[in-house]
Amino acid sequence: MTEQPLRQHDLDQYGPDHRPRSVILGVAASDAHAVANHLIAHALRSLGFEVINLGTCTPVSEFAAACAQHPEAEAVIIGSLNGHALEDLRDLPAARESGAIVCPVVLGGNLSVGSHKEAAALDRLYALGVDRILEDPSELPAVLDQLRDERAAGAAARSRAAAS
Repeated sequence: MTEQPLRQHDLDQYGPDHRPRSVILGVAASDAHAVANHLIAHALRSLGFEVINLGTCTPVSEFAAACAQHPEAEAVIIGSLNGHALEDLRDLPAARESGAIVCPVVLGGNLSVGSHKEAAALDRLYALGVDRILEDPSELPAVLDQLRDERAAGAAARSRAAAS
């Protein structure tokens, strides 16, 4: 299920210079767990985010298409509860390399099969192009703020370098 972005009426309340922050949210390709996805979408909306929610069973190509439609998105947020994140994100390196997904990718959930979790599994996900891995969805707002601050600092540094 794809939810609609804010309507013009919704955008009017923010004014032209104060658009809500936006994120792209979805559940990994082989995963049909919807409850956490909807709870995260609801929580982010309550904080003022525009959430482009792609829903469950979302392949990397659909995240890339959403990035093309919403270049203002601050992050792609992917949930995975079935433990198959590594397989579901195997196309992420190509999407990152081609520029189809340029914003940070945040991943959370049960990311590998089995009760024993190895640090190497997280390293493999980072190697695919995941920027942040969360153990608790309550960390998400702070991580989004941190990513925004990092982008702003990078933009300011590039601006100073260009001016000198």
